Amino acid sequence: MDTRNKIAAGMAGFASMLWLGLTAAVAANQRRLVFNPTVEREVKSPRSSGHRTRPVVLRAKDGTRLCGWLMTPLAPGQHPAVIYFGGRSEEVSWVVRDAGKLFPNMAVLAVNYRGYGESHGVPAEIHMIEDGCMLFDWMAGRVHVDPRRIAVVGRSLGSGVAVQVAKERPAHSVVLITPYDSILAIAKRKFRVMPIEYMLRHRFESIKYAPSLKAPTYVLRAASDDVVPHSHTDQLVAKLARLCGDDVVPDSDHMNIPYLEATQSRIAGFLTAQFAMPIAVPSVADAMLAGATAATTADLAPASAVSADTSAAALGATAAPRLPASSLLPILPLTAK
Repeated sequence: MDTRNKIAAGMAGFASMLWLGLTAAVAANQRRLVFNPTVEREVKSPRSSGHRTRPVVLRAKDGTRLCGWLMTPLAPGQHPAVIYFGGRSEEVSWVVRDAGKLFPNMAVLAVNYRGYGESHGVPAEIHMIEDGCMLFDWMAGRVHVDPRRIAVVGRSLGSGVAVQVAKERPAHSVVLITPYDSILAIAKRKFRVMPIEYMLRHRFESIKYAPSLKAPTYVLRAASDDVVPHSHTDQLVAKLARLCGDDVVPDSDHMNIPYLEATQSRIAGFLTAQFAMPIAVPSVADAMLAGATAATTADLAPASAVSADTSAAALGATAAPRLPASSLLPILPLTAK
C-alpha cells in the first residue's frame, strides 16, 4: 500500500471513529439534549390578580411529587378550566402571574414537569404523558370545575404533551404554541448524518396523534422561529382533525411569544369563545350505548382496577374516572423553551 492509500485509509478510519463517538455521545446524552430542567422560579412569589391562587403538591402514579399552582376564579360555581404544559427550559410560575390575562374566568392548573421547579424525579416523555393525564383527571374532579370544559395548552415541547393528553382524555379545546410535527423529525434535521431514529427514545410524535384529536385546536406560531421552523409546524397543521386557527404573532420569536400581549389576548379570546359554545347533549341512543359500554367494561375489569394516585387526598380531591393511557416522547436542544 503506497503512502497515499495509507493516508486515505487512516483518514477513513478516523472519520468512522469520530462518527461512532458522536453517535454514542448523542445516544448517551439525549435526555439532556431534549430536556433542560429549570429549577429556579421565574416569578418568586406568584399570584394571579384575577384568581384565588394556591400552591399544590400532587403525587404521580408512581408516587413522584409534582409541584405547581391551582388558580380558581373569584366568582363561585363551576368554571371552565385550563391545564398548561410548558417548554423545554420552562418553569411555570410565570403562568400564575399572567393567568388573569391569559385565562380570564377560568380555573387554571400549572404544574412543573418532573425535575423542573420544585417537582421531584427525572423528565421523560412517558412520564410527562402519564402525569398530564393524571392532572386532567384531578382537575376534572374539582368541585369548581366543569369537567366537560377542560382545555389543554402546550408551548413548544409542551405542545407534544398537550396533543397526547388531548388524545387520551376528553379535552374540550386545545391551544398549541410553536408546535412541531415530532421531535424525531427535528432531530433528523439537526443530526442529518446520524441514525437518530434508532437512538431517540423521547420522540414526541405529535403528527401521529393529530388526526385523532376531536377537540377544536388553535395554533400560534412565532414570526421568527429558529427552534421550530415553520415547515415542521406546517406538517402538524396539515394533520390536525379540527384546526380552528393558525396565526402568526407579529414581532414574536420562540422565546418571547407566550409573554406578548398579542399572544395572550388571542389565547384568551379563543378559549372564551370555545367555552361559551353550548355543550352537545347526547341522544338517548348514545346515552344507552355509553351505559352499556360502561357496564361491559366494569364486568370485564379486574377488581383491583385503578385510580390515579394523586396526593390530592391531602387537598380533598376526588379522582375522576381514568381513561386509557398510552404513548411515549423525546428530543434535543430543539425546543429552547
